[in-house]
Amino acid sequence: MERILVTPRSLTSAPPPALDRLTEAGFELVFSTPGATPSEAELLRLVPGCVGWLAGVEPVSEAVVAAADRLRIISRNGTGADNLPLAALSARGIQVARAMGANATGVAELALGLMLAACRHIPQTTAGVQVGGWPRLKGREIEGSTVGIVGMGAIGRRVARVLEALGARIVAHDPFRPDPGGIRLDYVSLDELLERSGIVTLHCPPPEDGRPLLGHGQLGRLPKGAILVNTARANLVDPAAVLAALDEGRIETYATDVFAVEPPTGDPLAGHPRVLGTSHVGALTDGSVARATEAAIDNLLVALRTSADAAL
Repeated sequence: MERILVTPRSLTSAPPPALDRLTEAGFELVFSTPGATPSEAELLRLVPGCVGWLAGVEPVSEAVVAAADRLRIISRNGTGADNLPLAALSARGIQVARAMGANATGVAELALGLMLAACRHIPQTTAGVQVGGWPRLKGREIEGSTVGIVGMGAIGRRVARVLEALGARIVAHDPFRPDPGGIRLDYVSLDELLERSGIVTLHCPPPEDGRPLLGHGQLGRLPKGAILVNTARANLVDPAAVLAALDEGRIETYATDVFAVEPPTGDPLAGHPRVLGTSHVGALTDGSVARATEAAIDNLLVALRTSADAAL
């Protein structure tokens, strides 16, 4: 029986009924450690012999690709592929498929939740009340604020629609300048966006050269007291630059769902008092997981059936 490797944390911790479609199609499922990001050593042990791989955000090395002796497709249960060595996969003829837009609602709603929590100091106020205090911190309103959205894909457009309804002025940066679908906004350069925005939210892939999108120079363009929201990728920002901007008050709050190492044990950024961190849960909603899983399974079945038919 041909095998399919399943590694997303949301699927290994509690395998959903949707995976039955794969077993019903005649495949044996191989799971990594439940609820944990698999290490390279675990992937090297599990991937040999697998023809398909339903993958999450775990880093995949070229050594793992070399060990994948029968692999025909990696199907991501999300949109990003920066954790995959695409050149090595292409050289081996291994297809990469993505569940485009499936988790956009979940990630967009978390970004908005983090934004509102930062604007109204919700974590600090809650913590104070829980210990018997009555902190009354003056917040800021979205209405009338200028919010910069970096990346106007499916997630960025959802965020923009809600921000427009809340009365924000929206500036956006995206090299492709997609049609915003009737949303009122101005496309600007990244530098101009940073200079004009009191709130910036990131919804784009990291630069291909591996350098952070936002380093010391870029963050220095923000108005004092800015809020920076990152539900995309940790390597979009230089962590040392963010720490410096926090300490000097350039950034009031860094609200992030992503860290360079997860969990971020001992990470000074995660421990900073003005960092609002969540545990990479943007796509961890009932709806997003279901849509992404179904799309990833569809992609697996189409690719594996096609390759099987071609071999006949």
